[in-house]
Amino acid sequence: MTILCVQFQLPPTYEAALPRLIGLLEEFTPVIEALPPDRALVDLHGAERYFGRDALELASMIRVRSLARYGIDCAIGAGPGPLFARMALNGSRPGLIRVVPEEPGALTEFLAGQPVAALPGVGAATARTLCEYGLDTLGKVAAAPLSTLQRLTSARTGRELREKAQGIDRGRVVPNSVSRSLVAERSFQRDELDPDEHRRALLSATEELGIRLRALEKVCRTLTLTVRYADLPHSRLRSSGGTPISTTRSRKLKEPTAHSPELTATAYRMYEALGLQRARVRGIAVRAEGLSPADQATHQLTFDPVDEKARRIEEVADKARARFGAHVIGPGTLAS
Repeated sequence: MTILCVQFQLPPTYEAALPRLIGLLEEFTPVIEALPPDRALVDLHGAERYFGRDALELASMIRVRSLARYGIDCAIGAGPGPLFARMALNGSRPGLIRVVPEEPGALTEFLAGQPVAALPGVGAATARTLCEYGLDTLGKVAAAPLSTLQRLTSARTGRELREKAQGIDRGRVVPNSVSRSLVAERSFQRDELDPDEHRRALLSATEELGIRLRALEKVCRTLTLTVRYADLPHSRLRSSGGTPISTTRSRKLKEPTAHSPELTATAYRMYEALGLQRARVRGIAVRAEGLSPADQATHQLTFDPVDEKARRIEEVADKARARFGAHVIGPGTLAS
């Protein structure tokens, strides 16, 4: 087992701690793939030899250091590849390291009884289609003719499904940087039902993101919204033990931007599409992803005087913040 999938048990709306936790993982290996908001894939091929410890011992060290330094526990899945490390994590819990066996026979036996929906990358629609034809476990998928799987899904999906169900993991850990994104988080003092307060938190978060992006001279290509709940009345979204549940949605922007009104409008649209209907919301996080230099971005002129005026006001407001402080000017809705 040389691949770990680590899920840090971050408190609600504490996603901004992830970069520090990734730094902790970098003490063991540079081959880390950050999976915001709270996960990371870790390749320990070289670390096992360097430290003279196996992956399970290193996983225990990671958990102890996370607890000692930041008071944050983690659940860890270990496996021979990224796919199986993710599957191991699905059955893990904080303080537990769950392992998918590496030996071919044991791996085949492990996969055979798993439901098809347990395979990462298999969506609800694909799982439903396979189950309708009796292919409800990975063992049955592995034994099914390739032509059948391709007819039910597609040529590429069917081939990948069969390979993964047979224990073939072609994935690898691709090092990236969590700093390629910026996150703004807002939590509520109590579980908030008022949609107006939800929108106020969205406005505050996107305003912050816009200011930070412009200060860094960056633009973002994608906006991701995470809403964390205390609970929902829909049974399919409930969790055991009162653990907060979250919903995450991403949307690609029309063009790379750091313009706050555009970020806010996109966040509002994603929120409205959730149709929460008086959900008890514990916190909201908005993440700007796909950052790139602002001087390399293009902006489609609209000849809209309202838009041009908003951009000029935004430029003046940024200059005022730079001189007098971040909170000297802002939307009237956010005035306390």
